[in-house]
Amino acid sequence: MSQNDYPRLDVIAVGAHPDDVEIACGGTLARLEEQGYQVGIIDLTDGEPTPGSPGPETRLAEAAAAATRLGASVRVTLDLPNRKLFDTYEARVKLATEFRKYRPRLVLGFGEKTPLASPDHWQAMQITDAAVFYSQLTKWDDDFAGLGPHKISAQMAYTLSFYTNTPPPGSGHLVVDISRTLPAKLEAIRCYQTQFPPEKQTIFDRVEATARQLGQSAGFAAGEMLVSPRHLGTVDLMKTLFDRP
Repeated sequence: MSQNDYPRLDVIAVGAHPDDVEIACGGTLARLEEQGYQVGIIDLTDGEPTPGSPGPETRLAEAAAAATRLGASVRVTLDLPNRKLFDTYEARVKLATEFRKYRPRLVLGFGEKTPLASPDHWQAMQITDAAVFYSQLTKWDDDFAGLGPHKISAQMAYTLSFYTNTPPPGSGHLVVDISRTLPAKLEAIRCYQTQFPPEKQTIFDRVEATARQLGQSAGFAAGEMLVSPRHLGTVDLMKTLFDRP
């Protein structure tokens, strides 16, 4: 198959497991889709086994429902192993192959470790960084199912932390206005009934409180923070400052 057999996406968000992206940047994805951009999600693993799920089919069905709620036009689950995820050459190539298929302009991924949570998150960050680079390299198509190179124009990081609003390391950070799409974000997370049973319902208060605090810090009702490895610039200072819906 060629790249023309796949839809071209504007944005791809990468998570280690189904529900990572929804929690971290689901409001941003829903907002982008609302604005007319083509959005996709790539989960490096299916998240299984997990204590409350009867099996992968259930978790994948939850992920599909969540993607629909956010308006994602593509969701891909790679066959990398949950709990055993490592930054390997094979993992990098699998993700870079998806980037070559869908040719996003922007990639969102993990930006930091998550102490007391899955170490897969840290590995996912490194895999994503490498895959963004691998996606653009020429004279290497044979390793990527014959798909030609694609240069990703921008990469930004999200955080899964609920314990601090300090951004992950980077040269520039911003808060995306998700005032209109916070309900969609929460509904997408609620699709994961196996992950958030009644005894874990506090997750929704924490997600909403974090979004409200971040949003207020930037003058919005709710927001999500993203970090750029490069300084963020503008060619129109007044439009950047004042052109808000």
